[in-house]
Parts: sequence; structure tokens; C-alpha cells
Amino acid sequence: MRIGPLFCVLSLLVAIHCRGAAPVWPTFRGPNSSGVSPEATPPIKIGPSNSVLWKLDVSWSPSSPCISGDHLLLNTFAENELRTQCYRLQDGKLEWSRGVQPEKLELYHRKESSPAATTVATDGQRVVSYFGSFGLVCYDLQGKELWRHRLPVALSPGGYGTATSPAIMENLVVISHDQDFASSLLALDLTSGKTVWETPRPNALGSFGTPILWQNNGTTEVVVPGSLCLKGYGLKTGKEDWVVRGTTSYSCTTPVTAEGLLFYAAWSDGKEDEPLPPWEKFLEEHDKNKDGEVSLDEFDENSREYYRGYDINRDGKIDRNDWDQIRAAIAKGENVMVAVKPGGRGDISKTHIAWKATRGLPYIASPLYYDGRIYLVKNRGMLSSLDAKTGQPFYLQERLGADGYYYSSPVAASGRIYLASQAGRVTVVKAGGDQPEILHQVDFGEPIYASPALAADKLYLRTRSQLYAFGAEADRRLSQP
Repeated sequence: MRIGPLFCVLSLLVAIHCRGAAPVWPTFRGPNSSGVSPEATPPIKIGPSNSVLWKLDVSWSPSSPCISGDHLLLNTFAENELRTQCYRLQDGKLEWSRGVQPEKLELYHRKESSPAATTVATDGQRVVSYFGSFGLVCYDLQGKELWRHRLPVALSPGGYGTATSPAIMENLVVISHDQDFASSLLALDLTSGKTVWETPRPNALGSFGTPILWQNNGTTEVVVPGSLCLKGYGLKTGKEDWVVRGTTSYSCTTPVTAEGLLFYAAWSDGKEDEPLPPWEKFLEEHDKNKDGEVSLDEFDENSREYYRGYDINRDGKIDRNDWDQIRAAIAKGENVMVAVKPGGRGDISKTHIAWKATRGLPYIASPLYYDGRIYLVKNRGMLSSLDAKTGQPFYLQERLGADGYYYSSPVAASGRIYLASQAGRVTVVKAGGDQPEILHQVDFGEPIYASPALAADKLYLRTRSQLYAFGAEADRRLSQP
């Protein structure tokens, strides 16, 4: 028996085990926020009582699950604690829960968001959470705190709450710290949590997207959306490499990369397809006490959360000056999808755009690249499919029969696309074709804001009150005598 080769193999296996299993869904929307798992084979006919391996109650938060090894990780908010929680994939058992208590909570939309809306990031050894009310905190996979990096309480655009998630890029944790003032792109050392670089992002208001990596002609870059522009920064230095101008005023989506190109699509209201009304009409509709301005107290609770973002100087009311500033910002923006070519430096708005599209654009659900196509889901349940190289549509704004808003971003695996509406309706569509072929559709009976996670032959979905694990194994169990 040859001991040498065997010893080398065993040593390698031990080393891999010690480092931790490579995460298959390491952050928001999986690998590099792409929404795609090349290996997963999740079940099609999922539902509240179909293909359920396990489900459990979870505190409300839009935070999406991420997966590393035998662990599922997500953020929650309960009892004034911002919590990072780890569950066992096999049965959903809670392995550990660690919380931090902020001195003050950030402003957030209480119906549609949470102080724990962001998604965890992991490299298979460490677990990093970002909370706008606290900063960043890092644990190992057993729940031991490794470091924390405090940040001032975020004042997010419109006071809707922090939504951008951290991204682990090589030996760095990168977070887009866009807010009403002092916005920046921040990179921390993954091991220590200390600042490596921080780049100011002036005029970055209205950005909620998560940073991604792009290999741009041999240069590793961080790409971050912002208000009216999309920017790329050198990963090692944080230096701004390029900018694409002429994008939407308020960005909620995350870009994706494929085939050497970078794809970014975003829409915000107030433009031609959903115009902002004149000040006089807004005043007539909402000024109940007829004093020439609209106090936030004059809205019902849900509308107040939304219109708070129109109170530019945050004095508790919306006046004509606020309204004019909002209209001016919207007028500068363009609702558009751009495919960006590599190699550009400086302002590449006119020199490095492969193609543009203006129909079927998503508001919050990020674009999906899958099998040579870009997929976009627009509010009111309209799906579009475009050729990734040319932008030519295979179909545009085809209705799925699942209306409402789409906060959850689409994910794809095994030739299928999974979409979830805010109202709680999940649609499974066959990839490709000249129109959407619906394979399955089901109503979960409660809102869905989080994006699904994919791993092996499983799909994990968080609704407003439940965390589900779906697998074909569950159906086989039910069919056995």
C-alpha cells in the first residue's frame, strides 16, 4: 500500500473540512448575486402543502436566506434585537441565534421593510451581517463573534430602511453605504473588520442595490448602482474606474454579469408610464386642513411610510419646494436597462453601451441572466425575455396571472425560473421559448419579499411568517405506503 498518496488525499480532505464547505448560496441571490445555481435541481410543484421538507415560524423581515454547507443563515428582528440566525439544513433546527441591540433604530417602512432587511454573506468560515442601525458584525459558523464594525445609524433614502447587503469579495467585506448624506463605498478586512478603504459617493441618493464583482478586461471591480448612474471601482483600491450616467433616479435593483457584459435594469415611478402629478393636484387630494402644504399626519399609516420620502428637509411636511425637488430629480433620471461592454474608463455612457431597453423594467426585482437571456419581471406580474447579446426581445411584458408588486428577485436552476409576488403567489416558468410557459403556480396566502435560495435538489423560501424547505424527497415520502 502506498502511504504517501493516501496521506496527501486525506490531508487535503481534512484541510477542506477545516476551511468549511464552499457556500453554494453565499449572499443575496447566491453566487455574485446572480440568482442562478448551475447545479441545483429544485422541485417544481412547491406550495404550502406540496414538497415541504420542513417549515418553521420566523420573525418578519425581508432578509433572504443564504446557504453554506449544512447551514442556512438569515437575519431577523425581534424584541429590539437585530439577530443573525443559523438553522440546520436537514430539519430546520435552530443551531444558534446571535443578536446586537442598537442604541437607536433607523427609520424604515414598517409594513414593507425591517431593520433586519439585509441578507447575510458568508465565505464558508465567516458569517457577516450588516444592519443600518448598527453596522457590521461577523461570526464564525458556530456563532462565535469574531469582530464588529460600528457605523452611524443610517438615514436611508426616503427613510424606507437599509436594503443593500454585504458582499464578500476575496479578502474584503464590501458594503454600499448610501444614505441621505455622507454616502460611501466601504471595504473592510474580512479577518479583522478593520477599514481597508472607503470611497465617498457624492450624490448617491436613492440606491438600495448590493455590490457585485465584475472581471473587466483583467481588472477586478466592484460595481454599485446609484442615483442617476452606475459605477465601477477597483477592488484593491476603491478608486472609481468608470461611470455610466443616465439611469434611473432611485435604484432598488442589483446588476448581474455574464458573457463578458454587465447588465443593469431599474425603474422608478414618476416618469411617463407612472407620472408624478402636478403640485396642485397632489395638494388638492391630500391637504385636508387646506393650509397649502401636506403634513405627514394627513396620510393614513401606510401612505405616510411611503410619502415620508418626499419630505426632503425632514420637517414633517411636504411643501411645494419638496415637491419641485422630487420632480427635478425624477426628470434627470431615465428608466432604462443597459448592457455595458468591458474595457471602459471614465465616463463610458456613450462609448461602452452594447444595447439599451426601455420596456418591461423591474422596480425592485433584480434582472436575471440565464442561458443566454435576460429576464425581467415588472410590477403587475409582467415577464420579459431578451437576448443577452443583442437586447432583441423574445417576448415583452407577458402577463403571468400573478398581479401586484415584485420585491423578491427571480432565481433560476434546471431550466426553470422561480418568481414570487409580494402578494404571495409563486410562479414557475420554463426557461426559453417565445412566450412564458407556466409550469406551476401557487398562492402561499401571505406576502413574500425575500428572494428564494437554491441548493442541491432543494429550494428555500421565506414568507412573511414562515421559512420553508422544499424538496422532491418530501413528495416521495407522501407517496410511500
